[in-house]
Amino acid sequence: MTDNLPEEIEQDSKGKRIAKAGLDVLAGAIPYAGGIVSAIKGAYQDKQQEKANAFLYNWISMLQDEMKEKQQTILEIMSRLDFQDEKIADKVSSTDFQSLSKKAFREWGAAESEQKRIYIRNILSNTAADTSGSYSYDVVRMFLDWIKTYSELHFRVVEAIYNQPEGISRFEIWNKLGRQRVREDSADADLFRLVIRDLSTGGIIRQHRNITSDGQFIKQRSGIGKSSASTLMESAFESNKKYELTNLGKDFVHYAMSELPIKIEFKPVD
Repeated sequence: MTDNLPEEIEQDSKGKRIAKAGLDVLAGAIPYAGGIVSAIKGAYQDKQQEKANAFLYNWISMLQDEMKEKQQTILEIMSRLDFQDEKIADKVSSTDFQSLSKKAFREWGAAESEQKRIYIRNILSNTAADTSGSYSYDVVRMFLDWIKTYSELHFRVVEAIYNQPEGISRFEIWNKLGRQRVREDSADADLFRLVIRDLSTGGIIRQHRNITSDGQFIKQRSGIGKSSASTLMESAFESNKKYELTNLGKDFVHYAMSELPIKIEFKPVD
């Protein structure tokens, strides 16, 4: 009975009961959490317990938000697929696609932004909708790894390079990003060099190459015999060398950055 208690005492009592209930739920929901929760209950005094409970509450709220994002993503994928197409219906039920989906949602923590969430949604929906048989699950899994590994700045550079048949220089990429010119020894210049290096070594971009009619790469001239009076190192914003996407990079743009139209309208449930 709390009818005759002062309001602040009643609220404190309710708060403790709610916090205790939250700990009990956590202990039952997570197998290995029981011993930890019991230790928390016994280790702290009331004031310390309140702080521990506040931390726990915030953590549970974070998990709830993550579940809402996953639910929204699944609904958005379903709204873009034609389940009357037997090939699509069979594909989304296949072991390979289920494994791909589990990987995407298991590594959800890497999708720290709304844009990365959309990339994951697009990858799963485009993979499900592709019934041509030309895709490779190994390649698509690697695309999910890229989302985990690279930052949004990396992907903005990929977007800047995309659809440039003759290639694009680092200077032009920097301008397309809408950035102001900075000193060569600045942190921004070092970060830009790092992004270009990451994408190059990751097999997503490369310096532009001419090819033969049968797809063979033509060797670049080495420039031997040329002399230069400059004593400066190459600029982070060099304007002569051109970069392009590899075929893996182009496929990533297709799967992650191309959005299927919505076939079924829906309203997420709050």
